[in-house]
Amino acid sequence: MYHDHCFDGAASAAYFSRFIAGAVHPDAEFRYTGMAHKASQLFDPALFDGDENAIVDFKYSSDPHLTWWFDHHQSAFLTPEDAEHFRRDTSGRKLYDPAYKSCTSFINTVARERWGFRAPDLDDLVKWSLIIDGAQYSDARTAVELGAPAMKLTLVIEAATGSDIVQKIIGWMKRSPLSEIIAEPEVQALYEPLYRRHLEIKDIIQGRAQANDGVVFFDLAGYDVEGYNKFIPYYLFPSALYTVSVTPSSFRTKISVGSNPWAAEVPKHNLASICERYGGGGHARVGAISLAPGELDKAREIAAEIVAELKT
Repeated sequence: MYHDHCFDGAASAAYFSRFIAGAVHPDAEFRYTGMAHKASQLFDPALFDGDENAIVDFKYSSDPHLTWWFDHHQSAFLTPEDAEHFRRDTSGRKLYDPAYKSCTSFINTVARERWGFRAPDLDDLVKWSLIIDGAQYSDARTAVELGAPAMKLTLVIEAATGSDIVQKIIGWMKRSPLSEIIAEPEVQALYEPLYRRHLEIKDIIQGRAQANDGVVFFDLAGYDVEGYNKFIPYYLFPSALYTVSVTPSSFRTKISVGSNPWAAEVPKHNLASICERYGGGGHARVGAISLAPGELDKAREIAAEIVAELKT
């Protein structure tokens, strides 16, 4: 199980698979299940149907059939009981460190230090997981204009319908350079229309966004937008410190909260902590809240409360 429609989630699944095959189970066969944050975040016991069951870059489960877990989000536990269950674990195979900017880099470090596993051909994958998940771009223009293969691939992973192509990409990530993956005909066929839509969404956000007191807010209800490049607001409003948005989709109503990686002022709010009050979570600099489909009015109320808090 991996965080679906997320570059670091896919890269974590790929790196973990290489590690397990290289250091633990040489003959292992892998099956992948993409996980999404929803209003109801309980794990279905039927998900844990392997001889070994792993979760990477996603929340913890206390299911007794879970054998491996890697995560780096501040909001890693659904309940205090889950957190206590993790603390009591003595397997050495359930690992958590929110100091890491990407889960892929966390797996890379642990696999090397504890199991002596190295995969030098995946160093570029690890590097880009840090840049993308840790928002380590040099500027907003670089993040939005998608020049590098990894950034083009991120667009496909985040915006593609369903999980099939993401899981194909995971398979390619295990062995192929990112430049070869984005050149795959199937990926290119998806990328071109998604890039055109990316440009359209940038224009939609520009038309919908309101920037006041350092906070950009926009509501994408009615525009059939399930996701967007989270750096677009800072590309359009370079002086903004925070962004808050509402995006309804087929399986949730999402409130996204982010901070400008290039702002002159250091953000003082912990966004994961704010989102946790509404049942969401994330990292200190970026977070989200998932409500049930159709809960648009409630999402707008929550977003307005967060906007007011961030303006302080």
